[in-house]
Amino acid sequence: MSDHRSYQKRPIVGIGTVIWKDGKVLLIKRGKAPGLGDWSIPGGAQELGETIEATAHREALEEAGCCIKNLKFLRVVDELLHDSSGNLEYHYTLIDFDADWASGTPSPGEHETDVGFFSLDDLASLQMWDETRKAIVLSAERRR
Repeated sequence: MSDHRSYQKRPIVGIGTVIWKDGKVLLIKRGKAPGLGDWSIPGGAQELGETIEATAHREALEEAGCCIKNLKFLRVVDELLHDSSGNLEYHYTLIDFDADWASGTPSPGEHETDVGFFSLDDLASLQMWDETRKAIVLSAERRR
């Protein structure tokens, strides 16, 4: 069974943010596909009429219960996921940002099962998409 975001005629713009507090990164555990059960940076689809910056702020609050500050562009990456027949099921154009935690008590949103702050050393033991790990490492390098 497919969801409303699968098998679209054009890519969906997704916004993600690498959020830092005291040298640790905030991650959410995905409660739905794609990436069910993976740890990820907070983010989601941009809505019509919403700027990418506004999307980053909204998704941080919705998915992780926190407000962010010092939002800076990090990178763009495409995610192309094919089904078992080889058909393109998902195509996301993902715009990633870097930000600092500003306030809030981290708590999982409606579609997340967990949330927490992790050190860079913790990343190796967490199940996550390679591009998520790359975004976090790039963000950490830029902060040095």
